[in-house]
Amino acid sequence: MNRILLILFLSVICLSACKKGYDPVAEERTQAAIDDKIIQDYLAANPGLDAKRVDSAGIATGVYYVINTPGSGNTLFTNSTRITIDYTSRKLLTGEVFAESNEFHPSFTLGEVLRAWKLGIPKISKGGKIRIIAASRYAYGPYDQPELNLPKNSVVDFEIELLDVTN
Repeated sequence: MNRILLILFLSVICLSACKKGYDPVAEERTQAAIDDKIIQDYLAANPGLDAKRVDSAGIATGVYYVINTPGSGNTLFTNSTRITIDYTSRKLLTGEVFAESNEFHPSFTLGEVLRAWKLGIPKISKGGKIRIIAASRYAYGPYDQPELNLPKNSVVDFEIELLDVTN
């Protein structure tokens, strides 16, 4: 009898310790709604900023862009396209710079950069300048970036100059 009571007691404890499971899809949707509101409020507060929303395969994204200088040439971008850029990265809400290229102009393969850059950079050509405002899911997502002093789920603002393009 004691064994049955002990098993019953342990079962009750185990079941009461269970809580609702982690739902990453629901969490991502919630964060997407928060990010989209932050961006919409920012754009509404800055009406002179004529930002366009990037569509990817006909689906609206959480990436907005403003072309400051279109650049010249007709470039075909692929995931293997090599780009050399000058950039400044800011937290959208505070304007605080968290990363910039300074005098060093890094080169990347387009397939290895942030999703926001993959969607925005092909909007310009060599010599072009673009501003990209990105929801967290298109930038660093739900991950803290301690080396950049950037908290998780940060909406970011990039200013990018496309210095060179190589296919």
